Order: sequence, then C-alpha cells, then structure tokens
Amino acid sequence: MDSVALGKTGLTPSVMGLGCGGHSRLGLSHGKSEAEAIEIVVEAVELGINFFDTAETYGTEEIVGIGLQGVKRDSVIISTKAGVHWNDRRCTGPELHDRVEASLKRLKTDYIDVFHLHGVMFEDYAYAREELVPALLQLKEAGKTRFLGITEAFAPDPGHRTLSQAVQDDCWEVMMVGFNILNQSARQRVLPFTKEKGIGTLCMFAVRRALSNDDALREVIDLLLDQQLISDVDPDNPLEFLIAKDVAYSLQDAAYRFCRWEPGMDIVLSGSGNLQHLRANFESLRRPPLPAEITERLTAIFSGVDTITGN
Repeated sequence: MDSVALGKTGLTPSVMGLGCGGHSRLGLSHGKSEAEAIEIVVEAVELGINFFDTAETYGTEEIVGIGLQGVKRDSVIISTKAGVHWNDRRCTGPELHDRVEASLKRLKTDYIDVFHLHGVMFEDYAYAREELVPALLQLKEAGKTRFLGITEAFAPDPGHRTLSQAVQDDCWEVMMVGFNILNQSARQRVLPFTKEKGIGTLCMFAVRRALSNDDALREVIDLLLDQQLISDVDPDNPLEFLIAKDVAYSLQDAAYRFCRWEPGMDIVLSGSGNLQHLRANFESLRRPPLPAEITERLTAIFSGVDTITGN
C-alpha cells in the first residue's frame, strides 16, 4: 500500500484509511461481534494500512484501541472525532476537554494524531471556531492531540458550505471531505484551497449506496436526469462503461480508484465489516488510475452535480 504526505502535518499515512463508522461500523451494525470487528482492525494492520478513523458516536473507539494493542504506537495514525453538539446543546470548551480524555481512554492511547470536530453544520461553524478551536489548541499544546481536523456533514451539506468557510481560516490542518463519482463539487470548492494551504484531506463517501447497489444507482440517475443536472447516460445502465475490459473490475473498484487518484485528495477512507470486502477495497486502492478518457467522461457527466451524496 502506497503512503502519502498528509498535507503539511508530516504524517505519512497509507493512501487507504480504515473507516470505522459509516453504515457498517466494522460490522457491528450488521450483527457482527466485537471480536469480529477487532479482526477487521488487525487485518488492516497486516495489509499495511496505518490510518484508522473512528469517532465518539461510532461506538468503535474501544475496538480500534484493542485492535491496535501490540502495534508500535508511532507506526499507526489514529483519527477520531467529536461533534459540536453534546447532550442536546452546543458543547463548551471544557466539555470538549473531557470528551477528548474519554476518547483517549477508549482508544487506550496517550495521544490522538488527528482530532476532528465532527460533521460541523454551517450554522454551527462560527461557534465551533470561537469556542471549540481554542480548546483543541490547548489539548494540542498539552500533547493530547497532534493535529486539528474538521469534517463536514456531507449528507445535509453536499455543496460544502461548511468547508468552503473553513478553508478560509488558518486553524485547520486536516479536513474530511465528501467526494465521489456522483458529486465531484469539492474539486472546485474545497480542494484548490486545501492544496494551497497544505491542509491534509480525507475522502469520505467514495462508495455509498448508489455506487454499490444497481437499483439505488438508477434511482439517483433518474433524479439527476429529471433535474436536468446530467445528460448523455443510459438510465438503465448509466455507468456500464466503467466495467468494460481494461477499465475496472467493478463499479466499486472504479469508484475507489476515481477518488484515489484525484489531485489534492490524500487518503481515501474505506469501511468494512467483512474481511473479503476489506481486502477487495485494499486491492482497488493499489491499482493505477482509471484511463484518462474514462475520468474525463465521468467529469463531464457529473460536473454540474452538487445536490446528492450517493448515499
């Protein structure tokens, strides 16, 4: 697995990061045991993945902590998150301190490499910057965290309102960005600014429901056609050209490779609760870029889309 520079952080993560949330939550959402979820983390390490992204709300911090026991701490990069809201209201700076301490205990570590404010909505951004960023800077100074991150709430904010604001500030060192074949709007609205400032980027939503389920894909394509946001596609087989000979093994393979080779995108997060699925995603993210003409065709089709996530 290739490594990449994560912005200006000095970290060198694997280009594939293990996402420990999403629909699967390492399989816990689908009835898998904690032991089976831990096995996913252990297998990821053995494959050469060294970036692990979890969150307070995922319920997988303890699993990540157990799965990484016995692994040299400085050989892995741990990313976790906490939301602006807490107990049905906005969290205060002192409360965020306590939440970070709780994450440290669950993760069984003395420090967190990247701590994000999680799923920040546009209307909460100014509060987060004024109240919570100072708390994160104190935690960084104390050695509890190393780098400050922010993640967008891509489902309600597919046009990147929050990150379009956040990239104007100088406090953020890492950003988690929604980006995939169906919604490439971060290419214009976020990535030019992260590249300019040396902000590390994590790609989420590379593969979601519409890129892993044929019926869901057709529903999305029909919607985009009705809204006249796309054209020049077959509604019944909209992305069949991606699985032609010498292009990709599957739609998921194409989707991961499309994101992996997007200029300005550092890490692609991939979640799984199944060892075979994990290995397949790993192999996709080791493969070369899609043919240039295919990438250009995808860009031409979906260049006007910023209203969906593919979920």
